Amino acid sequence: MISRLLLDNGAIKFGDFTLTSGQKSNYYVDIKEVSTQPRLLGELATELSKNVRSKLIAGVELGAVPLLIATALRLDIPYLIVRKEREHGTKDLVIGRLTAGDVDIIEDVITTGGSVLKAASLLRSRGASVSRVIAVVDREQGGEKLLGENGIELISLVKISEVMKLKRF
Repeated sequence: MISRLLLDNGAIKFGDFTLTSGQKSNYYVDIKEVSTQPRLLGELATELSKNVRSKLIAGVELGAVPLLIATALRLDIPYLIVRKEREHGTKDLVIGRLTAGDVDIIEDVITTGGSVLKAASLLRSRGASVSRVIAVVDREQGGEKLLGENGIELISLVKISEVMKLKRF
């Protein structure tokens, strides 16, 4: 069970945090920490891969990258990394070979959905069809609604409310 894996391996941290969205939170979902452990990363990739329907996947740096690579290896399909900023190298925001067609986006955590929607919009502007985001955790803070309003289905392995129910026991 993914909820238990996250709790037992310190992916849910409690304290005072500022999220990428700018929101304040008393807990932080740290999938990056879990992704540093090969066995745990493999378990997440196995679960994510069950939901992939496209022959190309993408993810936003940094949190999604280990999940993206592990899932691509599991499925033997290519992947794209979407950068947040044009700072280095070719200064292209998309790393990898983007071909027209369906692209599923892999994400670690969805909060408001803003970051992943920006990535989906960029990929769409380059000819990709993006209609699915597969995330490990949905923080249930509007991301599913925002993505849905933009024609993107959110599939999450777990919702934060499910994880929090387990924490209480």
